[in-house]
Amino acid sequence: MPKIWKEGYFMREIGVGLLGLGTVGSGVVRMLQDHQDKISSITGRRLVIRRVVVHNPDKPRSVDLGDIPVTTDVADLIHDPTVQIVVEVMGTIEPAATYIKQLLMAGKHVVTANKDLIAQRGDELIELAVDKQRDLMYEASVAGGIPILRTIANSFPADQILEVSGIVNGTTNFILTQMNQKNMTYAAALKQAQELGFAESDPTNDVKGIDAAYKMIILTRFAFGMTLSLDDLRVEGIDSVRLEDIKQAQSLGYTVKLIGTSKEIDGKVSVEVGPTLVANDHPLAGVQNENNAVLVVGAAAGNTMFYGPGAGQLPTANSVVSDIVSVTQNIVTGFTGNAFNNYAHEAALAQDEDSKSAYYFALKLRDIPGQLLTLTKIMTETEASFKQLMQTSSDGDYAHVVMITHKISLAQLKTITAQVADLPHAELLASFRVLE
Repeated sequence: MPKIWKEGYFMREIGVGLLGLGTVGSGVVRMLQDHQDKISSITGRRLVIRRVVVHNPDKPRSVDLGDIPVTTDVADLIHDPTVQIVVEVMGTIEPAATYIKQLLMAGKHVVTANKDLIAQRGDELIELAVDKQRDLMYEASVAGGIPILRTIANSFPADQILEVSGIVNGTTNFILTQMNQKNMTYAAALKQAQELGFAESDPTNDVKGIDAAYKMIILTRFAFGMTLSLDDLRVEGIDSVRLEDIKQAQSLGYTVKLIGTSKEIDGKVSVEVGPTLVANDHPLAGVQNENNAVLVVGAAAGNTMFYGPGAGQLPTANSVVSDIVSVTQNIVTGFTGNAFNNYAHEAALAQDEDSKSAYYFALKLRDIPGQLLTLTKIMTETEASFKQLMQTSSDGDYAHVVMITHKISLAQLKTITAQVADLPHAELLASFRVLE
């Protein structure tokens, strides 16, 4: 390992390679350059960027790489003996998964911010890393600058976690904030988010709730030791949220947020993502714009919320660099090859009958006698009850009706939804969970 002379003694160097140099990768370079002395004082090693692999080496960069080699061939990283740690920030599932496998096989430690990859292929990559006695860290894959994964792994080892929930997608939270605060339609708020760089040109994964679902898969693995696939989650995005629902929620004392929830129910786990009416006095209601917040409920610790930027160059880069520092410390102590999260537990998914919540319904009913009676009959036969029921408007032909239920099961929700859909003079406009 190379050594340099510093302050009267030899300090060994750790070589770092980057696979990708976009927004986050550039932030990692900047932080390693700007905070080199502090990192060295913590780790006892000098971190040196040895090589960068990108798709287009001629593209202008926002950071000064000096004489650091920039190439297009990942083999340059794989076979470079001076590189011990590789940071993967290129995104995508493939070829990122293949590259990480090759890097681990070659004896490199890997740090990634790739949530899609960890959610879908994490188990096999973690198994390979442990087998090769190499570290695979991915703190930045969830909630950007919030160190939530390391907190769950290190700060709740003796506590029984009952629930992990929160706002884990900054794009959707920005859009909903504009709808809540500025009375913007979904389409207008999405356009503004894209213009400001908070939403991709193709925002599908964000607005459909898929990005949040991947993060909840990772959080569930840390909180409950359970591995899930996307098919195991009930996922709904915000693209169906109407400004009318936003205003109606406000009049009832709620704010609409996209909430991911993973909770333990009698030894089983229920995981879902969807638009939710959050009571205005709930701590998640005040999380605005691109910020994220994760609420951890422990049997001993009670409710603990972690808040901060969910994306952005430097917040995400900070989480990546914290992983680099952890790997470096493990190299120094010879403690590499332990999984970032060792908790594994046999757990089953909760049944629809066991997962319960209050729900908000917005309906359009033909303004003729007997419609509310029919709706009441459906609720009675489903053994569900109203907490609130009101007609909000009528144009003479159709009436708009809003109801909030007491807690009902997911099975009851599905029954009510199906029966309302079968009514000849009714249209279900929205059904969202309610969080008090």
